[in-house]
Amino acid sequence: MSIGSTALRVAVPVTVLAFALTACGGGDEQSSSGAKTSAKAKEATVSTHEPSGGERAAGQSATGTVKEGDQNVTYEVVAEKVDVGTEAEAQRLVADKSAAKGLVLAVAHVKFTHKAGQPLSDTPDVNDGTTIWADGKRTALLIGASNDGPGCEDPYDIEGWKQGESHTLCESYLIPANSKSVEVHWSAGDRSDPYIWKFAFKG
Repeated sequence: MSIGSTALRVAVPVTVLAFALTACGGGDEQSSSGAKTSAKAKEATVSTHEPSGGERAAGQSATGTVKEGDQNVTYEVVAEKVDVGTEAEAQRLVADKSAAKGLVLAVAHVKFTHKAGQPLSDTPDVNDGTTIWADGKRTALLIGASNDGPGCEDPYDIEGWKQGESHTLCESYLIPANSKSVEVHWSAGDRSDPYIWKFAFKG
């Protein structure tokens, strides 16, 4: 899979943006399913008996069951693409420009389809399991970034998500500008291994 390089717009004031770098070992896929810093306090969880994890081919979907409120909802999931911006754009998104030196903005587009379960009564948690890795290391999540840019839907605008409906949700990260490969990881919770979609990228 290839990565699109495009001008990205994140409509959030610099003053409310922050990010935290988490460096992990390159070959430890299971570690990616640990706690992800998120603007939302709620965390998705998964049934302990559900098998999951593994690398997916381009366009190949995965299936996982997430706790949404007080019910389990099964989703079909596929990482569609990663849009990558420039170092200058990344520096405009953080209060301390030096902290973003050598980094570029990367936005993962992940399509979720509600396959089983009752309609949602609250904001979906399913995208909480999405992370971006570069060259085998987890990268920097942009806290408070607006993820409703072109091709992305605002999860707070989704009401009554019911079986058969699909929505594309996005997550914004900062990755090293010289990365050679980028991966989108998604897991249904901290007891499941991640599904992984790889994207070729040369910064």
